[in-house]
Amino acid sequence: QVQLVESGGGLVQTGGSLGLSCAASGRTFSSYAMGWFRQAPGKEREFVAAISGSGSRTRYADSVKGRFSISRDNIKNTVYLQMNSLKPEDTAVYYCNGATAFVIYLSGSTGTSWGQGTQVTVSS
Repeated sequence: QVQLVESGGGLVQTGGSLGLSCAASGRTFSSYAMGWFRQAPGKEREFVAAISGSGSRTRYADSVKGRFSISRDNIKNTVYLQMNSLKPEDTAVYYCNGATAFVIYLSGSTGTSWGQGTQVTVSS
């Protein structure tokens, strides 16, 4: 497993932007596909975006397509989530996830490595 620590959450107004980071430990970061998930109060955790180990493939939830962008830096062992045109319904705790293969996210599943989460609040 890889250890993950998220940062960058906060409070932003509707239409604003926010960037999240997830720092990973270990020397095998590039072998992990990475994903972002979120959980709003009273709701189940849901998929947001994923990126393959090389960064060549990405996948997004329909609700964030065109607004969010996932990227990674395998030198810095970090994955990013840039969130633009934020809406109140984007308010949630955002979690970073690491999986051994990108296909895990394509199948609707998750990896076993989770960060502690970071709160994103979008005010109307």
